[in-house]
Amino acid sequence: MAGVVVRIGSAVQSFKPGDEVYARPDKDRIGTFAEFIAMNEDAVAIKPKALTMEEAASIPLVGLTAWQVLIERANLKKGQKVLIHAGSGGVGTFAIQLAKHIGAFVATTTSTANLDWVKALGADVVIDYRKDDFATILRNYDVVLNSLGSEVLVKSLQVLKPGGKLISISGPPDPEFAKEMGLSWILRQIMRLLSYRIRKKAQRHRVSYSFFFMRADGEQLREIGRLTESGIIRPVVDRVFPFESTNEAMAYVENGRAKGKVVVRVRGLR
Repeated sequence: MAGVVVRIGSAVQSFKPGDEVYARPDKDRIGTFAEFIAMNEDAVAIKPKALTMEEAASIPLVGLTAWQVLIERANLKKGQKVLIHAGSGGVGTFAIQLAKHIGAFVATTTSTANLDWVKALGADVVIDYRKDDFATILRNYDVVLNSLGSEVLVKSLQVLKPGGKLISISGPPDPEFAKEMGLSWILRQIMRLLSYRIRKKAQRHRVSYSFFFMRADGEQLREIGRLTESGIIRPVVDRVFPFESTNEAMAYVENGRAKGKVVVRVRGLR
């Protein structure tokens, strides 16, 4: 979300009424399709001044996901090679730009219509998934960021070099994720079973598999804001829908053809 602070709690120190902010609420806080939402101070950051509210609202979910996968989980370094699936999607468009900023060599997959557009975002190798099989083209990659289905997930193991990391934001969840979330013993066992096949396959390829679920983080949003202010990363907004057309917006997202993010404007701010 992006919006204006209207009221703060007595312990809040970093914000005041009237501040323009952006955020991804904590996992147990839903409700950004609304005029008001209450959030923890730690999840919020000042909105980058150069961005519109719509552009700012498009960033937190995908920006934090890309940051936490590539920088925290993968520890991606300059000169390493990363495959980012679905390069024209919300996470993909942001992750490509962030990986290039780090100094990595970036490959991505997309459809025929988006090849040149994704390359303009900074991808070094762009594979048309309608025509070519990425698993037969790419080799010796350090990291794969997967956001697609199980078939792509398994094939991604083939492009990694020994010691490489396959990180998926689309599942299946693994035991470590269950532990991080503090889930019950039963749920931990269920997730162990769900991810058993891919974890064993990864082990045979001498690589690691992990499932990742983004968390809210205002400090990281401040870092991301600095990158957008300096022009290093630019938000990619496909379409903006008025609140009255939210159902249409959701249907548009579900068809899987959006380039970047889709935004719902609840109120006209600027």
